[in-house]
Amino acid sequence: MPPKKPTPSPAAAPPPANRSQHPSASTTPSKPTTNPSTSTSTTAPKLAQQINALTNTKTATTLSKSAPRSVQEAQQILAEMWNSYVDKTAQRVKLLDTFMGFLVLVGVLQFVYCVIVGNYPFNAFLAGFSATVGQFVLTASLRMQTNPENEKEFRGTSDERAFADFVFGSMILHFFCVNFIN
Repeated sequence: MPPKKPTPSPAAAPPPANRSQHPSASTTPSKPTTNPSTSTSTTAPKLAQQINALTNTKTATTLSKSAPRSVQEAQQILAEMWNSYVDKTAQRVKLLDTFMGFLVLVGVLQFVYCVIVGNYPFNAFLAGFSATVGQFVLTASLRMQTNPENEKEFRGTSDERAFADFVFGSMILHFFCVNFIN
C-alpha cells in the first residue's frame, strides 16, 4: 500500500486564484452566513437590480418605436414602396423584374411537381430546375447592368453589350441543360 501524502493545512494552502478581473473583487474568502434562508431572499432582489442596471433599456425602446405599430402603417409603407417603384423604375427594369418573377414561379412549380408526383427522370428535373435558376441569375445580371441607377459601376458596358452577354450566356446554359437531359 502506498504511503498517504500529508494534506496541507488551511494556513499553508496557497491563496485561491483571482478569477474575476473586476477591481473591487477581493481575494479573501467570504464568510458563510448563519441563516441561509435570509441570504437568498436578500440577494435575489440585489441580483435583479444588477441585471436591470446592466441591460440597456434604451435599445428596446428605440426598436419598439421604429417597428410599425399597426397593420395600417405597414400597408402604408408597402404602398409607398410600390408607388416609388412604379414612378422611379425604368420600363426595361420592370420588364426584367416581371421575367424574374416568372422564373421564380416556374422554379417553385417544378419543385412542387417533383415533391408531389415524383422525380423519376431525376436528370430531367435537375436540368429544368438548373435552367430556371441559371436563367434567373443571368437575368439578374442583365438587370444590374442595364439599370440606369448603376451607371457608375458599369460605365464601359453598353446596354447592347450587356444584352449580347445575356443571350450568349443563355445559349450556353440551355445547351448544357439539353445535353444533361440526354
